[in-house]
Amino acid sequence: MMMNKPSVFVYICDARTDLLQEICAGIEEEGVPYEVREMPMQDVDALAYAAAEESVLGSGIGIAGETAAMQLRKIPKGQNIFKIVQPGREQCRALGANSARAVKRQKFKI
Repeated sequence: MMMNKPSVFVYICDARTDLLQEICAGIEEEGVPYEVREMPMQDVDALAYAAAEESVLGSGIGIAGETAAMQLRKIPKGQNIFKIVQPGREQCRALGANSARAVKRQKFKI
């Protein structure tokens, strides 16, 4: 059994590298640790849901191709807090920051 350290989980499948880098930078800027894991599932909703459920902090991000979603534990699968398709750099940073801000119980960035 793998022990999870408190961190935001980022589950990816064929993720665009630039999206991943900007999302992780957003999390890092908020001072919250994160872990990236390659997963076999291709559905962004399933990735985000699994990441949130398995994160000790209860916040997860899924990235599949050019789509990213943020999810929190106990929110039904598919009802993501944020979901962006073909996002720009600033949207990716904000998504990462918001996943960390959820953990810290701070207001989301727009």
